[in-house]
Amino acid sequence: MSEVALVAAYALRESLRRRVFLVVLILTTLFLVLYTVGAIFAFDDLESGPAAQFGVGDLVDERQLRGSTILGLAMFSTLFLGAVLAVFLTMGAVRGDADQGLLQPMVVRPLGRTQLLAGRFAAAAAVCAAYAAAVYLLAMLITGVVGDWWPDRVLGPALGLAAGVVVIAALSLLGSVFLSATANGIAVFMVFGAGLAAGLLGQIGEALDSASLSRVAEVVSLALPFEALYQAGLAGLTADAGGITGAVVELGPFGGAQEFGPMLWPWAVVYVLLVGLAARAGFARRDL
Repeated sequence: MSEVALVAAYALRESLRRRVFLVVLILTTLFLVLYTVGAIFAFDDLESGPAAQFGVGDLVDERQLRGSTILGLAMFSTLFLGAVLAVFLTMGAVRGDADQGLLQPMVVRPLGRTQLLAGRFAAAAAVCAAYAAAVYLLAMLITGVVGDWWPDRVLGPALGLAAGVVVIAALSLLGSVFLSATANGIAVFMVFGAGLAAGLLGQIGEALDSASLSRVAEVVSLALPFEALYQAGLAGLTADAGGITGAVVELGPFGGAQEFGPMLWPWAVVYVLLVGLAARAGFARRDL
């Protein structure tokens, strides 16, 4: 464990030297400022919203609709920013460092390849999970203070986002074994886009009442479980909502909200372990 901690500390120091955290901090600050402004405008004309104009104010909770929508936007943005951070921390972890001659001196006894991968993953997973949970909680506080609306579940969405970016970090670390840093970054973001497309496909399936489309979307989301975790987190925002309001916010504009049952979390753990085993097997066959 001491070797793993040593590699994790090295990875974090290297990220600080490359100003990875500075870039992410600037992007996050800009997002939270824009989100605050957006939340203020979103709740500004609450009494004259579409529900009141069409005479369905008694059927649709306008405050809940707006609050869940903009907080859903915050979750989408947090997932994206967390993915950016995960890629920055891991995209050159193996092949990138090997090509620069930085890896060879480290992969010697007693520090082996397994400890190197575990340390890099531990550093990225810890930082990304903490980051995603913190940004979500800040956005939730902004929404609550500005609009006097709070999600039905607080912990579930935060944990879903945190676990989602951990999955992305694992996939990026796997890609770093086989691809250069640039190619790996592109590949991971394409996989990220495929996961989001699965969420949108599920929305289309729901709108068209197509069981086939919905099933395909569910399978893809489970094959890329960061999307399933994100959708489950979205569902937690309005878990207690019912009626027309619940039906509207369940779809949402950012990939849909869907519960995947109690096996989602065990599957996410198994998935990360399988990705880690694949990365270790690929690294073992790689010549440095």
